Amino acid sequence: MKKLINNPNHVVDDALSGFLRANREIVRRSEKDPRAVVRTTIEANKVGIVIGGGSGHKPAFIGYVGEGMADGVAIGNIFASPSPYPILSAIQEVHQGNGVLLIYGNYSGDCMNFSMAAELAELEDINVKQIIVRDDVASATKEEANRRRGIAGEFFVYKIAGAKAQEGCTLEEVFQTTEKANNWVRSMGVGLTPCSLPQTGKPSFILGENEMEFGLGVHGEPGVRKGPLLPARDVANELVNTICNDFDFEGSEVAVLVNGLGSTSLMELYIMYDNIAEELEKRNIQIYRSFVGEYITSMEMGGCSLTLLKLDEELKKLIDKPAVTGCFKL
Repeated sequence: MKKLINNPNHVVDDALSGFLRANREIVRRSEKDPRAVVRTTIEANKVGIVIGGGSGHKPAFIGYVGEGMADGVAIGNIFASPSPYPILSAIQEVHQGNGVLLIYGNYSGDCMNFSMAAELAELEDINVKQIIVRDDVASATKEEANRRRGIAGEFFVYKIAGAKAQEGCTLEEVFQTTEKANNWVRSMGVGLTPCSLPQTGKPSFILGENEMEFGLGVHGEPGVRKGPLLPARDVANELVNTICNDFDFEGSEVAVLVNGLGSTSLMELYIMYDNIAEELEKRNIQIYRSFVGEYITSMEMGGCSLTLLKLDEELKKLIDKPAVTGCFKL
């Protein structure tokens, strides 16, 4: 796999350096830890929002630090959790006296390191709450939903948390609303081609030339089934069916995210969106807001994921709030 890099062992720090140069009006590197990045300005008394995870998912996670979304991010190596120290540094830097909400996906390394950082912060009398995103319906059954992975639904959870915090709410209020969104979001992906890690150059998984895999994880974790390559309308039908069988969206208004995994063209993503919209219409599900593009990728993996977030009046107001980050503007 050809890549535009200088040294395979330095890709995370080289990319971080470029991102900071390109977005210096929005973010800065923490003075406490080189792998922690925070907003250049944070409103006084606001609840802080800290996110993070492994690299290789850009624009996640650093691309969602800015006004109306996250205040700080901790950056790990490719597909590896950040250690507790950059997470703690981000917490310390964004804390404005009213506590900090941590948001991360349900992966063992992230769960351990974010929890350790929260404990260290509490020793410094910083009030911390945690949201663990578990939106991937393919990764465990409904009965074992606490084992599910966090994938592209994390974007909606960041958006809701950031907008709620921007309103000047308390940490408990931000936590309760964000947890509601976390409980009402569902995702599922489909993989067409693997990515390769810069250090090895080897594919993250193997699929035949005419195969696709439903339910694949963002690090190449195995999905629920492999099969022959299908037309977009059949893929849309299976993704919508699986998600709607897991959570009752019928008659609801929803936010829709069709997320590219790194190498899928916008043309294909809009074809998918068109077919997904038709499937939702058949099920009496009303689309309130749509997002199509690359939001949480897997290096240059081929394929996409579908995320639905059920909306009530509170979440509709928050999903509409402005946000200005390095990679997202509304």
